[in-house]
Amino acid sequence: MNKTIKNILQFALSLGLGSTILYFVYQNQSKSYVAECVAKGNAAEACDLMDKLVADFQQTNYGWIALVMLAFLVSNYSRTAKWMILLKPLGYRPRFINGYLSILVAYFTNLFIPRIGEVIRAGVFSKYEKIPVEKVMGTIVVDRVVDVLCLLLAFGLALLFEFDKLWGYIEESGGGGAAGSGSNLKWILLAGFAAVAGLVFLLRKQLAQTAIFQKILKMVAGFWEGIRTVGQLDRPWLFVFHSLNIWVLYFLMTWLGFKAFGPTSHLDMRAALTVFAFGTLGMVIPSPGGMGTFQGLVTGVLTLFYGINGNDAFSVANIIFFLIQIGLNAVMGLIALVLLPVLNKNYEPVAVDERAGS
Repeated sequence: MNKTIKNILQFALSLGLGSTILYFVYQNQSKSYVAECVAKGNAAEACDLMDKLVADFQQTNYGWIALVMLAFLVSNYSRTAKWMILLKPLGYRPRFINGYLSILVAYFTNLFIPRIGEVIRAGVFSKYEKIPVEKVMGTIVVDRVVDVLCLLLAFGLALLFEFDKLWGYIEESGGGGAAGSGSNLKWILLAGFAAVAGLVFLLRKQLAQTAIFQKILKMVAGFWEGIRTVGQLDRPWLFVFHSLNIWVLYFLMTWLGFKAFGPTSHLDMRAALTVFAFGTLGMVIPSPGGMGTFQGLVTGVLTLFYGINGNDAFSVANIIFFLIQIGLNAVMGLIALVLLPVLNKNYEPVAVDERAGS
């Protein structure tokens, strides 16, 4: 009972946080929309951002959204294949469909209690495959370590391809437009980085005694262990392929989402990569699917870097968020919950020693 109450409170807190952030983002965009609408000669009463959002959802090209959904389903095929590769050295060859559906259940439960999805994924998979849950959890940790590395790679590519645009914005906002301010800011940042690095090196012994430094070292050690695990697999290159394919498809989902909405349909893949990288950051906060921060970051990047009207940017952020991040995950998660007991009604996993010898 206490656990149930705790989960309910976690969900309420998560939903409240996401809703609050989304409310403030909405209010900010609403003021902008009303001002723009009135400037065009319309009455303030006729200028309602919610009406615009509803109209934009209705005018969305759902053919492109169907392709986004297809990319999502294929990405989970690669995630499952990657997971099966991690399980094989442990002596297990579970059913692929059980891995696939367990992942969908994880995404679904994350909508209610963020970060609990991986625990649920391990528990569901362990239940149907009779694999110790701690072993399943170990493979999921490696899976997530590789995901973090892929996200860092996506950020690196976004900075590489859009460096001029991003630096131009920093230059303008950081130096007030003064000549040479961008160059000065660049050297200030480099000098600051060098000073911090030098200070950390000089105080390394003292820092090593602090709890936060030890936590960072433990995290780095975990990352390194995850990377070493990949190198010990039978087919590490196949694992790397599926790892990269997942994130390529995630990125394509953003680009295809842009194609579905008129005001963003002209944006190229470099813009999609930048928005994807920043939008993914919005899912880090403990709210359902990153509600609020996702809309705020996507709207901000589209407006500041690519000249998209703020209200149109807000619309496409919500189209991607509610149709895919919430809608598709909810539907597929419910389907997975129904299918798992049906498909495993008469299924008996093969014993570990039999698998190892096969």
